[in-house]
Amino acid sequence: MRRLFDDELADLDADFTEMGMLVSEVIQQSVDAFMQRDAATAQRIIDHDHDINEREIKLEKKTFEMIALYQPVTTDLREIVTILKAVSDLERAGDHARNIAHSTIKMGSKRKVPVLEQLLGQMGQMTTQMVQDVLKAYVNKDDQEAQALADVDRKLDHMNHQVREHSYEQMRLDSDFETGASIYLNVAQDLCRIGDYVTNVCEWIIYLKSGHIVELNSASEAD
Repeated sequence: MRRLFDDELADLDADFTEMGMLVSEVIQQSVDAFMQRDAATAQRIIDHDHDINEREIKLEKKTFEMIALYQPVTTDLREIVTILKAVSDLERAGDHARNIAHSTIKMGSKRKVPVLEQLLGQMGQMTTQMVQDVLKAYVNKDDQEAQALADVDRKLDHMNHQVREHSYEQMRLDSDFETGASIYLNVAQDLCRIGDYVTNVCEWIIYLKSGHIVELNSASEAD
């Protein structure tokens, strides 16, 4: 029975990591599509959004089955609960990548603002790296790395404020750019939310390692 449990847990770990990699790829693709105004890629991201949702449902079902069948305790239970909780955060991060794809289509041929393009490009790189780093932290059960990622999330929040300031400035200079500015604001907000959800996963990694539930995101950042 123990061997069967270990095998199924290893499969669960692998499926969770695979989903995380998919989410990371989709975030990167959505950011690239926005930066390049690639509506075709953005539409493909939207059309395949169900892939991530289906993986979440499959993983959740598997965790419930394992809890019911094996009735795990202590560390084993914490690992299953971590995946159950974290998979939801990954799926929501994927939802925000889809939102960015929608923004790409809405943006169309509206003019690019260099300072905003630069900020969003940096935020996109940071969020993609955050997902990759949190997956490594999970695989290595590295609670210190998970804790450190909260600092990256705070940097994203700061850059989001910068995007807001520059967007408002552009609207003051050009009243016709209101729609374009609002799209920039939405993309920055989506990237910030992705950072928040990655930080939630960090909290569950810390729980997995220590058994303690911590709060790395302030209440004001909750989605």
